[in-house]
Amino acid sequence: LLKGYQLTGDKQCLEWFEKVHDYTWTHFKDKEHPEWYGYLNRRGEVLLPLKGGKWKGCFHVPRGLYQCWKTLEEITNIVS
Repeated sequence: LLKGYQLTGDKQCLEWFEKVHDYTWTHFKDKEHPEWYGYLNRRGEVLLPLKGGKWKGCFHVPRGLYQCWKTLEEITNIVS
């Protein structure tokens, strides 16, 4: 969504990024132990308390956050 905004300037991409960001940090983050749950049900409740698995490892979350950070820096530099 950030890349979509960066490439098109479509504000809906940025609005959806903010919605997904808020939902992710509210529902996936384990508030007691600093890690992310990998699986929620359709109501946004923890389905499995696993913190890792075949499709969620210690690589993807930091990589995704890093890419968001770098894209936000680039967007900020363009706007400034």
